[in-house]
Amino acid sequence: MKKNLALLLACSMMLGMTACGGGGSTETTAAATEAATEAPATEAEKAEAPEEGEAETEAEAGAAAAGDMDALIEAAKAEGELTVYGSCEEEYLSLACKNFEDLYGIKTKFQRLSTSEVYTKISEEAGKPSADVWFGGTTDPYNEAVADGLLMEYEAVNAANLISEDYKDPTNCWYGIYKGILGFMVNTEELERLELEAPKTWDDLTKEEYKGLIMLSNPNTAGTAKLLINTMIQMKGHDEAMEYFKALDQNINQYTKSGSGPSKMVGPGECVIGIGFLHDGIYQILQGYDNIALVVPEDGTSFEVGATAIFNGCSHPNAAKLWIEYALSPDCVDHAKEAGSYQFLVLSNAKQPEEAETFGLDMNNTIDYDFEDAKANSAQYVEDFFEALGSSADSADSSRFMTE
Repeated sequence: MKKNLALLLACSMMLGMTACGGGGSTETTAAATEAATEAPATEAEKAEAPEEGEAETEAEAGAAAAGDMDALIEAAKAEGELTVYGSCEEEYLSLACKNFEDLYGIKTKFQRLSTSEVYTKISEEAGKPSADVWFGGTTDPYNEAVADGLLMEYEAVNAANLISEDYKDPTNCWYGIYKGILGFMVNTEELERLELEAPKTWDDLTKEEYKGLIMLSNPNTAGTAKLLINTMIQMKGHDEAMEYFKALDQNINQYTKSGSGPSKMVGPGECVIGIGFLHDGIYQILQGYDNIALVVPEDGTSFEVGATAIFNGCSHPNAAKLWIEYALSPDCVDHAKEAGSYQFLVLSNAKQPEEAETFGLDMNNTIDYDFEDAKANSAQYVEDFFEALGSSADSADSSRFMTE
């Protein structure tokens, strides 16, 4: 028995790894399927039913998936450790890591970094990452990491619960766990005091009346701002988008380090209009800031896919794969709201937070976002953004771009 268990663990730990975008074999894990029926089949059902051998094959596949998961759990426990870089809010990151450690007895360390910080860090580490997995944050930096071969392919069993193929990388380098719509959060009391109406469109934000009243995140540190840059380029075209950002910059008071930074400034009145993900605004409202209103831009917007992924070359690959399975399960995502994260979940077996549904955000007023263009060009677009601001007549004061 011990010999067989050792052989099983060895086989599990030797599962192949390959960097996305590179050559080599792809890891596969069989998907669980149901083959049993409880009532006698009608003649019509018999005509459509698989042959006996096919049903046996499906049943065997389900058993193999369960066996593979058991083997993965044992191999992950043998490694005993996991390090997570998280780009969601720290409360959610901490809770998710604690739950994972409690479930599997694997010591789990974490560090909260913005998505761009994670991308920069693992790029510099060049295939020898100091963490095993990435959790949360918008996918544009993830896609840059895919293009650079920094993320590992892994075909997750629990990916079968994704509500759409849109919520995963085509090469299985990352998987979505939630989505959130990009928009504005406004301080209604301040707008009333200033005798201003709330902006309704992206172009409204460039009106002179909003000068100094707006906050956005820093695209050098936050994936939220990268998403906005890509969104404007896809909506307006490259050159017109750069002109737009030059005009918008005249009204920006500060570019915060994190994507959620502006949402935290609106309620206290430190800014009047914050650009970011509206679920962050929901959190602030539920914290007691009933002076915040949420605006979905009438001219269209985009949404983030919050993701999770394994770093290529990580020290604990089996624990990392088990993390992916965990992140794609209710064991993880159903607890998000306990930490004040009210994103829309993208798993069919997850429970949507009532708090998000209560606000009735229109997730249909979104553009057909071109993820491939973002993957190929995000880095260049960020450079173009800063070049545009630097060449404006009244160039941006670099001290407004927060990095701490």
